[in-house]
Amino acid sequence: MALDFLAGCVGGAAGVLVGHPFDTVKVRLQVQNVEKPLYRGTFHCFQSIIKQESAFGLYKGIGSPMMGLTFINALVFGVQGNTLRALGKDTPLNQFLAGSAAGAIQCIICCPMELAKTRMQLQGTGEYKLKMKNYKNSLDCLIKIYRKEGLRGINRGMVSTFIRETPSFGFYFLTYDCMTRYLGCEAEDSYVIPKLLFSGGMSGIVSWLSTYPVDVIKSRLQADGVGGVTQYNGILDCVRKSYHEEGWRVFTRGLTSTLLRAFPVNAATFATVTVFLMYMKSEDNLRECEPGPVIQQPSSL
Repeated sequence: MALDFLAGCVGGAAGVLVGHPFDTVKVRLQVQNVEKPLYRGTFHCFQSIIKQESAFGLYKGIGSPMMGLTFINALVFGVQGNTLRALGKDTPLNQFLAGSAAGAIQCIICCPMELAKTRMQLQGTGEYKLKMKNYKNSLDCLIKIYRKEGLRGINRGMVSTFIRETPSFGFYFLTYDCMTRYLGCEAEDSYVIPKLLFSGGMSGIVSWLSTYPVDVIKSRLQADGVGGVTQYNGILDCVRKSYHEEGWRVFTRGLTSTLLRAFPVNAATFATVTVFLMYMKSEDNLRECEPGPVIQQPSSL
């Protein structure tokens, strides 16, 4: 149990390092002003950030997901495992229900973490370029938000995060379970690692596709008020205004960078977890295909 948890932490860290640049691009595209867009698309956004802010600009806000990594691992896989055992049988439906329960619980940490990440990613860009840089790092960001807005400010976007994470994690665990069963993931199979990589990558893509429009709304709500002006009064108001001003395509903004991120993040996580467990355990003890905990990031996934 402890070894799997440690492997999940190491693998999750690898996933964050691989996927964070794509997440930065996704957030920039999701919240940019449609009347004065800074970026023409995913690849233009990548090029612009590197040109204007160097490669380090792609890693703005990485401290927040790194800080929450251990706690999210403990919550997600602790709740998922215990829920699955409580349900009694390892069936696809129970995998979905257990994953959904885990996704719902981890919102407690995921929401403040993503709030800080979003604020850090937007700082000094676009309409906020002339604003002074208020936050030194992710922790400083959360402290200042708490001092100014209290617990309500720290949990901005909690409802939309809950709506996104609950079904998303359900689909993640369901897809992974179905993929590994279909591919016949056995420890003695010489292709077990590629199979795990493919299963994890596809699980990440499916989970993001299942709730992506909600993620757009969540990003907009968490970015709202950064420049001193609040545009939205809540989730429904954000949906209505976003659709009215930009049409249905607004709910797919940043999807390309998200999907580009989803597969390698989960692939990197699976590979790291698998290699770690293979190093720490003898092959004789690996009785079944257990790659260990994996984080979808978003936020997981």
